[in-house]
Amino acid sequence: MTSAIRHTSFDCADPYALAVFWSQVLNLSVHEDDKPGDEDVLIEGAGLLFIAVPEAKTVKNRVHLDLQPQDRTRDEEVERILALGATMFDDRRNPDGTGWAVLTDPEGNEFCVERSAGELAGR
Repeated sequence: MTSAIRHTSFDCADPYALAVFWSQVLNLSVHEDDKPGDEDVLIEGAGLLFIAVPEAKTVKNRVHLDLQPQDRTRDEEVERILALGATMFDDRRNPDGTGWAVLTDPEGNEFCVERSAGELAGR
């Protein structure tokens, strides 16, 4: 018998606030039973679980999310996510359209925004 991944968990200071940020990025809902002040908050449909911990992030992530825009270009998605409260960490986009952007969420967790499927296909 094998195991299945049930959740990808994020340690954080404010689970609800971080879950709301990611729910807006992914256009998914925070679990209906979760509320501000909860020790853990789930984004339904993504399996992302945000758990309160007392210590702050101190080093680079060992695991991160790579996002691929579904209905817009990479650059449009980067701008949308920056407007939601992310920060540009490392812009690895190239003049020829290749590359990706490394952003951080409001608690400093790194994630990447890659090119859309249409951009990869040259459309």
